[in-house]
Amino acid sequence: MRRRNLPAVGFWAALLALSLLSAAGIAQSPSPLAPSAISAAPSPLADLIRQGSQLESEGRWGEAMSFYEEAIRRFPDDRGLERRFELTRLHYNVGRRYGDRSFLDLLGRVTLDQTLDLYQEVLVKIQSHYVEAPDYKALVERGDNDLEVALSEPAFLRAQAPEADARAVEACRAELRRVLGTQLVQTRSDARDAVALAAGLVQQRLGIAPNAVALEFVCGAANALDVYSSYLTPSQLNDVYSQIEGNFVGLGVELKADNGALLIVRVIGGSPASLSGIRPGDRIIAVDGRSTASYSTDQAANLLQGPEGSVVRLAVAGPGEEPRQVDVRRQRVEVPSVDEVRLADPAAGVAYLRLTCFQKTTSRDLDAALWDLHRQGMRSLVMDLRGNPGGLLVTAVDVADKFLEQGVIVSTHGRNLQEDFTYSAHESGTWRVPLVVLIDRDSASAAEIFAGAIRDHRRGTIVGARSYGKGSVQGIFPLGLANAGLRLTTAKFYSPNGRPYAGVGVEPDIAVRLAARPVDGQIAPASPASPAAADPMLEAALQAARQLVVAQR
Repeated sequence: MRRRNLPAVGFWAALLALSLLSAAGIAQSPSPLAPSAISAAPSPLADLIRQGSQLESEGRWGEAMSFYEEAIRRFPDDRGLERRFELTRLHYNVGRRYGDRSFLDLLGRVTLDQTLDLYQEVLVKIQSHYVEAPDYKALVERGDNDLEVALSEPAFLRAQAPEADARAVEACRAELRRVLGTQLVQTRSDARDAVALAAGLVQQRLGIAPNAVALEFVCGAANALDVYSSYLTPSQLNDVYSQIEGNFVGLGVELKADNGALLIVRVIGGSPASLSGIRPGDRIIAVDGRSTASYSTDQAANLLQGPEGSVVRLAVAGPGEEPRQVDVRRQRVEVPSVDEVRLADPAAGVAYLRLTCFQKTTSRDLDAALWDLHRQGMRSLVMDLRGNPGGLLVTAVDVADKFLEQGVIVSTHGRNLQEDFTYSAHESGTWRVPLVVLIDRDSASAAEIFAGAIRDHRRGTIVGARSYGKGSVQGIFPLGLANAGLRLTTAKFYSPNGRPYAGVGVEPDIAVRLAARPVDGQIAPASPASPAAADPMLEAALQAARQLVVAQR
């Protein structure tokens, strides 16, 4: 596979020490919803808006973005929530960039002309590879939006305009909107000229380095395309490659924001964090003596980064426990994509494994797990894809090919013919074991490709809840300047029966609702006597797998 354009279809699980489950954030620009709109909204929606506004007012952009993303799932047609999500995403990205050492290093050594060349390169890649034809005027406007948000962000102002007067900043923003609004932007060259004009104007009015202004337009152009496309700083690009390879340098934890602390959601087995006694449910409240409450969530998470072999001292508290000090040495962590391999019901021969992501090592690791389970007497298999954010498209195809003898697995369609592919199964090496696939609303992209192929070919039973509904392919494109990169949506993908996944997802054959009472047409939660009583979805999957064993006799 060429490294210059890696076909990724997933969100990639946040397993790096700096990463968060909350994906992005927005800022203190004027609220997209007027007070009257809030008061007129239905009570549940009004409550959500108030909660989100509170996170915004505290500058907790990562948490706000995650909050709005969940709110949009509940109210998918509310445009106000979408605008708030987009605004918080802009704020989050600015803060994240200015907490990224690789970005600051790049900023400190590139000239305006080099930055404009970088902007031109970004536009060329968008023109060549993005799933839709670019509107250069719109990309310039989105870059201006990015800059306006940056001019309201403390991290940007501290670095670029520490003495700027608030009134001068607001006057500059208004002038910039007016000047750029009159520019004719129809080509890449026009867009470059407009950015150069903006950089000169902001330098004159506020004394901000013109290359810093131009870089905001670079980031704005990439990030404005869709929620899956983005500019990647050098360190972010390296993180993506590490995730694809299945290893990275860090602590080996998955984090999310939790009221001024970092909540440990997952600890990778055998990782430095695991060997240091850190457990899921623990909260990091200080890093090297600095309270996480005094930093933004992203800044606190960035403190966990460091070179291989270095040591970080954490103050960690479990639920109901007093804080304890833990020293953790940063090491290279191997990320298992196949986990919890076991016979869940030895008497019935029901095997179980969890597939956490689709990375380069997944196909090999899955082969080893399947042969191990086969030797133990596997007669049916439950593959748990809950929470699986996706990964490499080609890996999803390889995994599906292990269970399908023939037929289409997935097809992709882009703006350019080179993005149109049909991936099909081959009979060689096919496992014929009865199959149950467990999904939930966080199963996305590559996980949906696999589950959708199994469903359409009636190769197995899908159990759980409707999946996320991400239906697009991203390519990873390194940029010529300072090892930065782009993640661009290059195509949409479709099920074997030609159905889109975007906004639709995969519907289970057996739906499991996590409720106290059974719902018509759905499997009820497990009984207390069941070994999987605390996990109704898993119990439903095991029941389905047992039935497949019986039907096979």
